[in-house]
Amino acid sequence: MRQQRWFAPAALAIGLFAINVVARLIIRLFFDGNDSAENTASVIMFALIGLTLAVWTFVACQRKRPSEWLLPDLVFGALGGLLLTVLIGPFISGGQPFKSGAGDFFFQVWLYAGFAIGGTLLGYWVAMLFGRDFRSRSLKAYSETRAAKPRKVVRR
Repeated sequence: MRQQRWFAPAALAIGLFAINVVARLIIRLFFDGNDSAENTASVIMFALIGLTLAVWTFVACQRKRPSEWLLPDLVFGALGGLLLTVLIGPFISGGQPFKSGAGDFFFQVWLYAGFAIGGTLLGYWVAMLFGRDFRSRSLKAYSETRAAKPRKVVRR
């Protein structure tokens, strides 16, 4: 089943939604009514989502080229997690998606997108920094094979 094409984006979306569910349950059970604690927990939740995407990107970019993992897996997984978070997540904490108005709804969408993009870039940049991304490893392998071949002798 893990070999199926849909598994990676679905697992990523469910994992990101699970982070949201845990954060919403913690807010509902321990900090209900405390606005500053709720805001802090929400920022920590978005930071964990960004960190999760950074780690996922770091691991994915080592095995495949960006055209194979970026659009199909990461974008659809993060988009699925976003839709689950903003449309189903509020019901967990006893609310509704548009209860606070469209402004709060779209603020959450932009915040999620910002942390998701930031986490993805962070993971890819760290992989590039350490030379662990697919392109750096391909260039290293190419240079090693070129250096290993003996030089052709030209007779004149």
